[in-house]
Amino acid sequence: MVLKPTLFPSVPRLYNRIYGKIKDKLNLATGLKASLVTRAINSKLYYLKKDGCMTHRFYDALVFNKTKALLGGKVKMMITGSAPIAQDVLEFLKIAFCAPICEGYGMTESCGGSTCTYPEDPESGHVGGPM
Repeated sequence: MVLKPTLFPSVPRLYNRIYGKIKDKLNLATGLKASLVTRAINSKLYYLKKDGCMTHRFYDALVFNKTKALLGGKVKMMITGSAPIAQDVLEFLKIAFCAPICEGYGMTESCGGSTCTYPEDPESGHVGGPM
């Protein structure tokens, strides 16, 4: 990949497609590899919900390095808006790319963004506070 963005803004439709492709690829794993993938996802989701941590040294090196490389490997923050996105998709993408996803809401009448989640917010499924 030539471009290595640090900020990745996109719409929920594209994030859902990325989520689907990654999940399909991970579901192809069998045996010990499938067990490792399941344990990695469950562990990272647990710590994401517990304290907002999106990284895990061991599981990132073994399981999620290839997913991070899909977007260039240097993404520090992702942004979404324009339509609702499922909470499980947000949480999975946070752990897969080891980056926060800020979900925003706004209207043309209010000069674009009106609310946005904080990058450190471990809770998904809401559009955050006023900007």
